[in-house]
Amino acid sequence: MKALIQRVQRGSVTVEGQTIGAINCGFVVFLGVKQGDTAAEAAYLAEKTVALRIFPDENERMNRALLEAGGAVLVISQFTLHADTRKGNRPSFILAAPPELAKDLYEEYVAALRRILGQERVATGQFQARMIVEIINDGPVTIELKSRNEQ
Repeated sequence: MKALIQRVQRGSVTVEGQTIGAINCGFVVFLGVKQGDTAAEAAYLAEKTVALRIFPDENERMNRALLEAGGAVLVISQFTLHADTRKGNRPSFILAAPPELAKDLYEEYVAALRRILGQERVATGQFQARMIVEIINDGPVTIELKSRNEQ
């Protein structure tokens, strides 16, 4: 499992013309689930996400975590994070988890974030939907987090 995290001033996701999730200061997280991932890895990755110290402190050094900064999280499922592009020009998604498993683990990750941050500080996209994601990246800062079983 991997999470591509972007520190943002603002982020939103729209499905069929309707905004279904939006945050101000915080993280937009693109979450990719691969075959063999587990609920334990989803919880581990959620804890790492919240503890990631990439917000500026009083000296403008990246030294504050999401909890300290009072930020929110917008989580978007993205199986393409597990694209294999080593062969040819068309990505292979064979490493990505099947939708049933991916959805369950995506929901586990979101639930773990909500347990830590509270319901109101976690927004989501819509699993398996075509989404328009708008991001005002802050920094820009983009970090990839991987679960323990990720190579």
